[in-house]
Amino acid sequence: MRTLGTLNVPAVGYGAMVLSPGIYGEVDDARGERAIKAALDAGATHIDTSDAYGPDGHNERLVGRAVKGRREDVVVATKFGLAVPDGEDSRSFPVGYAFGELRVNGEARLVRRYAERSLANLGTEVIDLYYAHYPDPGVEIEETVGAMAELVKDGLVRHLGLSNVTAGQLRRAHAVHPIAAVQNEWSMWRPADTELRRAAEELGVGIVAWSPLGNGFLTGTVRELGDGDFRHNAPRFSAENLAANNDRYAPVRDLAVDLGITPAQLALAWLLHQDEHVVAIPGSRTPAHIEENTAAADIRLHPDTLARIDQALARFEVTGGTLL
Repeated sequence: MRTLGTLNVPAVGYGAMVLSPGIYGEVDDARGERAIKAALDAGATHIDTSDAYGPDGHNERLVGRAVKGRREDVVVATKFGLAVPDGEDSRSFPVGYAFGELRVNGEARLVRRYAERSLANLGTEVIDLYYAHYPDPGVEIEETVGAMAELVKDGLVRHLGLSNVTAGQLRRAHAVHPIAAVQNEWSMWRPADTELRRAAEELGVGIVAWSPLGNGFLTGTVRELGDGDFRHNAPRFSAENLAANNDRYAPVRDLAVDLGITPAQLALAWLLHQDEHVVAIPGSRTPAHIEENTAAADIRLHPDTLARIDQALARFEVTGGTLL
């Protein structure tokens, strides 16, 4: 277990985004519910979702059904700001995906509306950890967080988080209301922002690493993408770039073989060794892979092994840019 502010969560949780259609190809809800229940059984009781994953709150509703009957044992985290209500304005947040931008609205007047919609989707009376999914370029972060703080006051939310923010935004937000967690991409092929890490440490804010397995790349098993796979939008996964990246990643995969663990376990264990207040939320649809990922929390890497990994990563130049 690790702490996000004052919230206790397992070192390896579960990212449910992969269970909605249009992410990694088609998936049915029965399989999705089995995956979430497998995560809970394996101890990954920190389940991360968003109102923007899948159409009409699909992912939240799936999570709500899967945790029913076990709700008190689960930390449910969700996010808002991308699934903008019909008729409302939104602003552009540039990203490195092929589509170029996400549309965001983090205006204070909409925050309660977002939360009430998520509570209904999840079938719960309170959200354990509630994030602004992306900062709204047209709204001061203090305005958004001020409205989120009202949700805590009214008992609809227990802890606040921010996702995909800068160190400066985190500091400004924390001055309005304590932030438990900041969620950003962090993995072997995407270093965490140094200034953000420093701010989080100074403020006592935990870090939740999204895409800790590099959208599946760091499992060492991705050779090509199927139809309907969201990763077609990521330049790192173009056929040419994927082949080059796999070649360059070979020394890290070989290290996992030497240690008798899987590449995914090595990637997660390495991440958990970087900071005692970082937690990972890998996603998978397969119970065996979920158990494999969760077991990485128990792997201890010797300092000499960490040095070997860092040497290998120093030579692992990723082709295809970044997503943020």
